[in-house]
Amino acid sequence: MHRLLIFSLTIFLSAPCVLRADDETKKANKQNDPAIFAPDKTVEQLVEKVRQSIAVITFTGRDGKRQGLGTGFVVDSDGVIATNLHVIGEARPVSVKLADKEYEVTSIHASDRSFDLALLRIDAKNLSALALGDSDSLKQGQSVVAFGNPLGLTHSVVSGLVSSKREIEGRPMIQLAIPLERGNSGGPLLDLDGRVQGIVTMKSLVTSNLGFATPVNALKTLIQKPNPIPMARWLTIGALDPAEWTPVFGARWRQHAGHILVEGPGDGFGGRSLCLRQHPTPPVPFEMAVTVRLDDEAGAAGLVFAADGGDNHYGFYPSAGKLRLTRFAGSDVFSWKILRQEPCPHYRPGDWNTLKVRIEKDRLRCFVNGELVFESAEFDPAGAKVGLAKFRDTAAEFKNFRVAKELVSPRPPDDVVKRITQSVANISPQHPARPELVKSLLPDADLSLRLLRDRAKLLEQEAGQLRQLSQAVHYQRVEAELVKALQGKEEDIDLVYAALLVARLDNDDLDIEPYHKEIERMASDLQAALPKDADGPAKLTALNKYLFAERGFHGSRADYYNRSNSYLNEVLDDREGIPITLSVLYMELARRLGLNVAGIPMPGHFVVQYQPEKGEGQLIDVFEGGKTLTRKEANQRVAEQTGEPLSDEELKPNNKKAIVIRILHNLLGIAGRNRDAPGTLHYLDAILAIDPDAAHDRLMRAALRYQSGQKKEALEDADWFVDHHPKGEDAERALELRRIIERERN
Repeated sequence: MHRLLIFSLTIFLSAPCVLRADDETKKANKQNDPAIFAPDKTVEQLVEKVRQSIAVITFTGRDGKRQGLGTGFVVDSDGVIATNLHVIGEARPVSVKLADKEYEVTSIHASDRSFDLALLRIDAKNLSALALGDSDSLKQGQSVVAFGNPLGLTHSVVSGLVSSKREIEGRPMIQLAIPLERGNSGGPLLDLDGRVQGIVTMKSLVTSNLGFATPVNALKTLIQKPNPIPMARWLTIGALDPAEWTPVFGARWRQHAGHILVEGPGDGFGGRSLCLRQHPTPPVPFEMAVTVRLDDEAGAAGLVFAADGGDNHYGFYPSAGKLRLTRFAGSDVFSWKILRQEPCPHYRPGDWNTLKVRIEKDRLRCFVNGELVFESAEFDPAGAKVGLAKFRDTAAEFKNFRVAKELVSPRPPDDVVKRITQSVANISPQHPARPELVKSLLPDADLSLRLLRDRAKLLEQEAGQLRQLSQAVHYQRVEAELVKALQGKEEDIDLVYAALLVARLDNDDLDIEPYHKEIERMASDLQAALPKDADGPAKLTALNKYLFAERGFHGSRADYYNRSNSYLNEVLDDREGIPITLSVLYMELARRLGLNVAGIPMPGHFVVQYQPEKGEGQLIDVFEGGKTLTRKEANQRVAEQTGEPLSDEELKPNNKKAIVIRILHNLLGIAGRNRDAPGTLHYLDAILAIDPDAAHDRLMRAALRYQSGQKKEALEDADWFVDHHPKGEDAERALELRRIIERERN
């Protein structure tokens, strides 16, 4: 409950910050509207042309019901369908439905796990195959159309743009400005000539208008060199031996390399799923053990025993970082009882852990990594079956499952441990292991391997802690420099230096001075080209021409949410940025030309205002290449985004401190969208170092500190908020957070 409350609190608190970034890009997104680039008539013709080639792909779960839904398309008229490998699951019957009928897949004609591609063979002839294009020739900004079955809505069409071509985890991918959902996976990405340019693979978890596709040239390689697997063989890949194991309550249990793997929620309450051993269980007393590793310590997976094959059983397993002994006596939460639960110093989070239970007539004894954790006299077995369990959406891996009257874990002799430890003590980058050292470790290879791996993990942990420490020192040093840079009179504050310090937060190698000099050179070049009698309007015209026409500075559209757009040094390097960073450059060049140009923080979009010596000021949209804005146009823009008219207050210039904080808020929004909790925290730290009275940011940091385990610091922030803002809805949230922390401390 606490986790959900704080998560909700964080989302609530984060929303305004994220909206700053979102609102500021609405115009950019609007200009990238796919409808502008893909005339309806062309898309209609394309839909009619390819409809017969689009397939709905499903696979069957263990219960015989449909479990997956995706998209595919015909690449060979003799019955070959292309899709994503993840669409067809593993070891499952697969069906392909075309416009005329449904077919059972006869073989997996080819597959490539690294590119997430699969070719399916069906018993069909004279199908309408799509033409394959050349994805290497695909251009940024090119219009494309994706076909699929999003959320079960079959044969849906959506158009968009190619945002970029980039590598993700070492694979070439096509980045798309296009709304995708589950069910689009495996569908074709077509250019407006009807040629397949990619296979839709994934959508972004951050925004609905971002997706990725595998280039079609990767599919061509698979077509040329297939690796067919008949369905009879496919259905046994990774399957558990039914003579050894029986899964109960769904989920996906499989074996690989001698390990048992499970993923996906089960059908029991709490996502419970069991995998029960089929061999007879020894009479009491006996012992059982397994070594388990969770993909996420928030999950739960481990041993079950005294099971009746259904809802009744006991369980011993790690759950959310603690060890838990439970009894399940039915199918709902009311029949579930936690007998014991507590953290254990012998449990190794994120690593392999060996769980063992000794079952006696009148008691249970539970161990982790050879150490006794629980002893319970409450034991009323409903059955004799034993096995494995997982809960919620946990993915877990098991090895070395054993059952016997007594399981002996021999302790290695102390002298052997000492000898091995001393042998490897002097290994270092300057003193690599010699062949004779390797040879000396072979007689006790198993123990040597364990000790070497344990030491390697310890060194990795120490290195990680040192990196975190060095990063904390760096952040706090830059924060102190930022605070100092923004003190004093407004006219004495160096905005360029402060904006570059923001960039240095994320790049400790950044050398600020060369970029400072570059802006001075730009101003000198401008000044040298001006007539001696140039007035304000003439200087402004020259600035616009120099910056946008001659130097090519422009607003970032295809890659707006890249952090680089908030780093002034990279804006100067790439000549691309977002409204506020381009405005900072514009204001600083204007100031050096003797022009009075100030930053205007309109809701959702930062602009500047040129104030001549006489007359009214002129709004300028730097993101749009120096376009002038009338008050009516500015009103219309704000009304479209917020539904509210533009007020006089919102046209007041920002001071330099406020501009720097707004840049930090943009970075904060990006970190939030990317679910980057450490990044979010260090931007909040910087904002609050500059402006300790930023109440909303203070409350957001309190919630994030709590989620990150920094309870003392979270309490300090919550106390500050209650002291300074004792009334209102946010104060109630701060009080609730404080109550939660205090209860946990007690």
